[in-house]
Amino acid sequence: MIGDPVAPYRPSHFRVKFATSPWERRACAALRRQVFCTEQAIFADDDRDIIDGHAIPICALSTLAGDADAVVGTVRIHEVAERPGEWWGSRLAVAKAFRGTAALGAGLIQVAVASAHARGCTRFLAHVQDRNVPLFEALHWASLDAIELHGRLHHLMQADLAAYPPMHDPEHGLVTFRRAA
Repeated sequence: MIGDPVAPYRPSHFRVKFATSPWERRACAALRRQVFCTEQAIFADDDRDIIDGHAIPICALSTLAGDADAVVGTVRIHEVAERPGEWWGSRLAVAKAFRGTAALGAGLIQVAVASAHARGCTRFLAHVQDRNVPLFEALHWASLDAIELHGRLHHLMQADLAAYPPMHDPEHGLVTFRRAA
């Protein structure tokens, strides 16, 4: 991995895909710790839980001269074993220096839902922090309920699968272009 995601350089595009290499997986875990433990103090030392044992991590990679240089966003998805077809997304995180980049959150959500859709998803849900609800609503999600989780207001939200055609190659993913949120 090269580059520093907090340097003044701003990539013009990002690749959003399944985290397949060891460095991508390590960087996803580190970004989650930074956001959920250090910045938001939702968890003490680590945000990993039992879901990580079977979840699929997705990463947003910044690029330098066309090559991936850093993980600047992440989310995880998993199917609920007891309810085949029901998938969940969780732990959506974007590096602080890139939070004004609308393409990152939207790209992570696109790959999460579309790749689950290709794997037989019939219902895709997430607990979304209250401040992020407008982004999800703009991306064809509906709030089903408001609940408190980890001392913060969240919404149980469901994606409209019709807005997310199945993505059959999430290991390759998609390219998103930087634009302001």
